[in-house]
Amino acid sequence: MKAEELRYAKTHEWVAVDGDTATVGITDFAVKLLTDIVYLSLPIVGKSYSPGQAMGEVESVKAVSDIYAPVSGEVIEVNSALPDNLVLLNDSPLEKAWIARLRMHSPSEAGSLLSYADYVKHCDKAHH
Repeated sequence: MKAEELRYAKTHEWVAVDGDTATVGITDFAVKLLTDIVYLSLPIVGKSYSPGQAMGEVESVKAVSDIYAPVSGEVIEVNSALPDNLVLLNDSPLEKAWIARLRMHSPSEAGSLLSYADYVKHCDKAHH
């Protein structure tokens, strides 16, 4: 996946849309802010989430941060290998470190997320 092809939430989740399926992960920007990630909890398969609802969390030596659902949907799959291989968040945040796949309740919601260019601007503002 290429960063420019994804959609982004202001809470630093990325979304790859394929039909009514959204693959969700956390951005490289978020991973770098957290540094030294030590724990990740995954969403619950079969549970539905609304946009902005916490569906997991990531813990680093610096902080604990929620992972938010960027779109509404039911979790149909989680990356069960990720909690035991957290280095993937640093090494491959867009390919191997996806967190969950959601069957979107309303695929049009993805259109309200940020483009890559807008996400970069958002991060630049937040970082200053």
